[in-house]
Amino acid sequence: MLSLPAPAKLNLFLHITGRRADGYHNLQTLFQLLDAGDQLDIETSNDGNLVITPALDGVPVEDNLIYRAAALLRRETGCAQGARIHLHKRLPMGGGLGGGSSDAATALMALNHLWQTHLSTEALMALGRQLGADVPVFIFGYSAWAEGVGEQLQKVEMEPAWYLVLAPDAQVSTAKIFAHEGLTRNTHPIKIRAFLERGGRNDCQTVVEALYPQVKKARLWLAQFAEARLTGTGACLFARFATEADARSVLEQVPAPWQGFVARGVNQSPLLTHLPSHN
Repeated sequence: MLSLPAPAKLNLFLHITGRRADGYHNLQTLFQLLDAGDQLDIETSNDGNLVITPALDGVPVEDNLIYRAAALLRRETGCAQGARIHLHKRLPMGGGLGGGSSDAATALMALNHLWQTHLSTEALMALGRQLGADVPVFIFGYSAWAEGVGEQLQKVEMEPAWYLVLAPDAQVSTAKIFAHEGLTRNTHPIKIRAFLERGGRNDCQTVVEALYPQVKKARLWLAQFAEARLTGTGACLFARFATEADARSVLEQVPAPWQGFVARGVNQSPLLTHLPSHN
């Protein structure tokens, strides 16, 4: 059995630069990986069954990204083995932290090792793109500048920082946000240096806050302490702090029913250090 992390990510900014003919959006973002997230316990079996526990409320097992990742890897490689995967879900669903995508990436990388299917990182990233736009960055394994639909990745070394992640009482639908007529879709592309010097914004934030007022309320509360920003399409918000103590002092003040956690930004995914094939 392997027990492996499925780390969270933050979008330090998110610019939407156009809409593609296939309905997807071109974007620019900087993925910051965190040292916090979900955990998967994975054990192989010889019976050919894929068992995912626990069941997610309202999600049929065939739609579970972990199940889809395992089934896709078997289909592409002809592997006949099975697996039992238990998910310790710590990240909120619909929070913009990439939890489901990271779970799928960890499953792909772990089973590629356990089943000895020997796919390269690039091949696994290509499979990940079939599951979701955020899956490849978690297989890539490094904080990264991303373009296209999020699959064009360039490793970026970020300065050490601590983040307070705030989860208001909301679950945002990514599809609903990207389909909204009020979404900005023509932001001018920028270079990495421009972001590092002047920063950027999240083009989804205005729409999310209009549809989910509790997200705006949470952002305004967090903005008392530091610049607060939406990650991905939300609903989670984050603020950067110089020290863990600074972040935790704000965490202690988070009002109910909101939840939050403190995490360190990392340049390399903790999955890479825990996965035997990468040690």
